[in-house]
Amino acid sequence: MSRPRSPLPPRTPPRGRARPGRRARRPRGPVAAALPAPRAASAPPPDAERRRRRARDPGHPDPAAERAEIEAASVFGSVAEDGTVTVRDGEDTRVVGQYAGGDTADALGLYVRRYLDLKAQVALLETRLPTLSVKEVTSTLNGLTEQLVEPAAVGDLPALRERLTALSAAAATLQAEAQATRDAARAQAVVERTAIVEQVEAIAATEPSRIQWRDATAKVTTLLEEWKTAQRTGVRIDRPTEDSLWKRFSHARTSFDKARRAHFSDLDRRNSDAKGVKEGLVVEAEALAGSTDWGPTGSRFRALMDSWRAAPRGRRKDDDALWIRFKAAQDTFFGARAQVNAEIDSEYQANLEVKLALLERAEALLPITDLASARKDIRPIQDAWDEAGKVPRADMQRTEARLRAVEQAIRDAEQAEMRRTDPEVKARVEGATAQLIDSITALEADLETARAAGNARKIKDAEAALATRRQWLEAVQQSQD
Repeated sequence: MSRPRSPLPPRTPPRGRARPGRRARRPRGPVAAALPAPRAASAPPPDAERRRRRARDPGHPDPAAERAEIEAASVFGSVAEDGTVTVRDGEDTRVVGQYAGGDTADALGLYVRRYLDLKAQVALLETRLPTLSVKEVTSTLNGLTEQLVEPAAVGDLPALRERLTALSAAAATLQAEAQATRDAARAQAVVERTAIVEQVEAIAATEPSRIQWRDATAKVTTLLEEWKTAQRTGVRIDRPTEDSLWKRFSHARTSFDKARRAHFSDLDRRNSDAKGVKEGLVVEAEALAGSTDWGPTGSRFRALMDSWRAAPRGRRKDDDALWIRFKAAQDTFFGARAQVNAEIDSEYQANLEVKLALLERAEALLPITDLASARKDIRPIQDAWDEAGKVPRADMQRTEARLRAVEQAIRDAEQAEMRRTDPEVKARVEGATAQLIDSITALEADLETARAAGNARKIKDAEAALATRRQWLEAVQQSQD
């Protein structure tokens, strides 16, 4: 039961104005933005003005439906003779205001429209409930609940409160679903942040000698940007979890940076050492570039080249600059030597012609058929060869090899002659020859016997043994020739 109102003041309000009881408050939040401005507590507008408002408001309800709503709401109100307006609010009847200077319909119409305004706010909230944020829904529900405690309005207020109660339950369900969605999104955000941290930790835990530092540094920078983007635009996670993950990320990043600085510090040291080694080689090469001691200096340049290949690698820029200097010193020396050799080779060209003619005479002795004649003819060729002098360097090995081949053929013929005329060797050869002849004779007899008997296995064995003995005999006889 509601507490009865205090008696009305004795003075009657001015004609045409109403004295309300508890006035309905303007709702706050998105619902308020969608509602028309509140009507002043004054006499209802003329019919012409009402028609103009309907024409300007495409969403205004059908006039017949509006009249039906007004009539249904008016049932819950009454107007006393002195203009006091009351409403039946559930089991209670309470005063909502006073209206003077008009008929009963005008008096009820003002408070019915207030009820319809409240009803429109509830209906709008029902429509927009799924699209509003939790904060907006809570604010609007609280505002409407406060306005519906004892509103200065005429209509089915208990039914409107029931709708608001149902809206509160639906809002709670939506809030629970939204909370579950937020929790799932927050859990997924934790998983994604954790994946970022684990990637950084994996990079930081890699053996320094196996890290590709340029790529790894770019990857760590990318992961840091991903973290910042997730922190700035992603789903917010709880502070303790975020702080814990950030500590892991920061620790891994610090470890990586420390290892990277150590690596590049060591690399700078090694590059400096490599530069020092190669600078020493370059200085020596440049000192030798003008030497005319062709043989020893050429050998030294080859040793310097081996040392260069064995030297540690330095910075590409330093290595390239030092190599240009080293190569220039090499080219200077070997270019000068090549020029001198070319001049010498031109002088030796006539000697080459002489030796080529001598080679034709020497190679004409092959094959050796008369050892004594070959010995006699090769001696003047050898003497003339020595007297001819040097030939160009490019032809030296080729010409020397051709003469050595003839000389080797003569030596081989001498060795064969010695073996052929040696009495001991001759006796061994004759003995072996006699044994092989006897063996061949016996095998031929065995073969004839096997053929007469038709024994295929013995025929095959005898033929194989006979072929072997004949090969041996041929080899022994050739060694004696």
